[in-house]
Amino acid sequence: MNDTARLLAQAAMQVEGVAGLHRGEFGEVATYLPGEQIAGVRLGESVGEIHLITDLRRNVWTVAEEVRAAAEQIAGMPIIVTVEDVVTEEQSDE
Repeated sequence: MNDTARLLAQAAMQVEGVAGLHRGEFGEVATYLPGEQIAGVRLGESVGEIHLITDLRRNVWTVAEEVRAAAEQIAGMPIIVTVEDVVTEEQSDE
């Protein structure tokens, strides 16, 4: 599961339009490893979650679907993708 969470985070960040991973409204979405946290990725026994920040220069639904498809191939289980926040061109260039 440790490697899977890392791979999911890396795969999500490679999708065009993903500006970052998000810990959730209360900071609870993460995979906790010894001495490390992988923010925005949480894996259960039968389903996983990825929480994103997307760039509005690309369609949010398209970004989420591409992340879901890539993540499900890696994890071998259903992945729920939640868009927690969006940024605009000006915000992402800062």
